[in-house]
Amino acid sequence: MLGLKFETETSWADVAKNGLQQLLTDHAFAEQKAASNAVSIIINYSEETEMVKDMSDIAIEEMEHFRMVHHLMVDRGMVLGQATKNDYALKLQKFFPHTGNRKEALIHRLLVAALIEARSCERFKVFADNMEDEELSKFYIDLMISEANHYTLFLGYARKYMDKKIVDKKWNDLLSFEAEMMKNRGNMAKVHG
Repeated sequence: MLGLKFETETSWADVAKNGLQQLLTDHAFAEQKAASNAVSIIINYSEETEMVKDMSDIAIEEMEHFRMVHHLMVDRGMVLGQATKNDYALKLQKFFPHTGNRKEALIHRLLVAALIEARSCERFKVFADNMEDEELSKFYIDLMISEANHYTLFLGYARKYMDKKIVDKKWNDLLSFEAEMMKNRGNMAKVHG
């Protein structure tokens, strides 16, 4: 369904469980960054009324996810740690060359957002499926569904604003790049680590 070209090894779930506080902190800030991205799209493409409505919904939902992760941490006696740079997202954002074409820049941004959501969805499933903690497993299954919906929405908008064949070529190239990058990951308790 997600079209990812590299599957996360189940060993990552053990890394994540062993560094649960780090994972949850990283996850909380990833939700904040996703909300900020949706708000930034609204600011930069405010004339796209339908997309603005959907990005507003995503921004609110992502901040709700942040709050849910934070509550989960507090309930478990954890304190939200410091935010760190998301090198995964930064590398994806650098994949497409800078363009002065506003529409193409939007497509690139939507594709990167779609891939981040797709990988988050896949990671949440791996984590939930390899979790003895029933509360955490259910929590991540519920979030996985939301991430899948966001992935579909971002990719759908990219295909709406540019010829589908061009978008699909860009998407396929981005997926291949990400798959190579993911081969060297899976050893950090981070959502995309």
